[in-house]
Amino acid sequence: MGDLVSIDEALRRVLAAARPLPGEDVETGAASGRVLAERAAATVDLPPFDSSAMDGFALRAADTPGELSVVARIAAGRPAARGLASGEAMGIATGGVVPEGADAVVPIELVTEEEGRLTVPDPVPAGANLRPRGGDVHAGEAVVAAGTLLHPHHLAALLAAGIGSIRVGSRPRVAILATGSELRPAGTPLEAGQIYDANGPMLAAQAARAGAEPARLSSVEDDDAAHREALERGLGHDVLVTSGGVSVGPHDLVRSVGAELGVEEVFWGIAMRPGKPLWFGTRGETLVFGLPGNPVSSFVCFELFVRPALLGLQGHASPGPPFEPGTLSGPVRRNAERDDLVRARRGPDGLAPITGQESHMITRASTADALVLVPRGEGELAAGDTVQFLRI
Repeated sequence: MGDLVSIDEALRRVLAAARPLPGEDVETGAASGRVLAERAAATVDLPPFDSSAMDGFALRAADTPGELSVVARIAAGRPAARGLASGEAMGIATGGVVPEGADAVVPIELVTEEEGRLTVPDPVPAGANLRPRGGDVHAGEAVVAAGTLLHPHHLAALLAAGIGSIRVGSRPRVAILATGSELRPAGTPLEAGQIYDANGPMLAAQAARAGAEPARLSSVEDDDAAHREALERGLGHDVLVTSGGVSVGPHDLVRSVGAELGVEEVFWGIAMRPGKPLWFGTRGETLVFGLPGNPVSSFVCFELFVRPALLGLQGHASPGPPFEPGTLSGPVRRNAERDDLVRARRGPDGLAPITGQESHMITRASTADALVLVPRGEGELAAGDTVQFLRI
């Protein structure tokens, strides 16, 4: 397999090839999960007027404490017909327009009103319970930065600032191809030597979760002609992801057939476990990932390399896997030659490695909610040691 590249170097090469796709305009309310392609600026001040933060009474701070005449009621969306004079108060709802002349709002529970007269027993400071115009953002200022993966709270901010449509990165079209003569769809009878295809549906689900548009191709047998036809079809997409057929056996055809079809190899083999035989190349603008066939290896490789590539194609500002610090709750033995991605569960005592770390044990892996990066080296990491982990 030649020299193995490190995880960091492999990721650097992948992201260098994942140049953002052209953007497209979409309605802001329908953009959850998309990546903002251009800076989005507010079209109005927010709030667009001085507004009340409380149900209460708008008044002049200089008139307090004291007794005031209640001259109007202000509902949200219905400004007062005139400004406020000295010695007056106006009832106001939360979000109502504070009338000209008023500089504070006193909450309804701190005053008493009787027959149009309002008694304010204590001083009310100027600016109390008042939301000033533009206090959140001014027209023309950025609401959300380009490269942001949009969540519902981002949409709320954009819409509140009057932005009805935005430009986002296009969804990458991803072909998913599982290889192997032994594969059969779940729910059908198995014959001797056959297994169910878990990788195809798993990878399609991972691609969709990364904001891409997956297209599952029919699995192919270990045959040159079948591989050539399927790979050529997959190469018509923005990204081609295969599983199986990238090791050194006589039936591992993805690399050789891919090369015949013009795929330029960027690297083959990473100093990591699971996922060592990962193959990555390009043909034109198409990115090609040959993932190992063991399901845990396939899953891990997708999370570390394919997901960042898909986010990069959408213009994400920080597409790399979001590792964060955590603490081990038990010891983990290190591998002298390769970095380990250990499946673990997050708990109150830290990260607990699950039992069954072999790359074929997908049912064991399904109980994990974290991948712990255990750097290569001698000995072991102990309980309480700080590590980097990825949520899954």
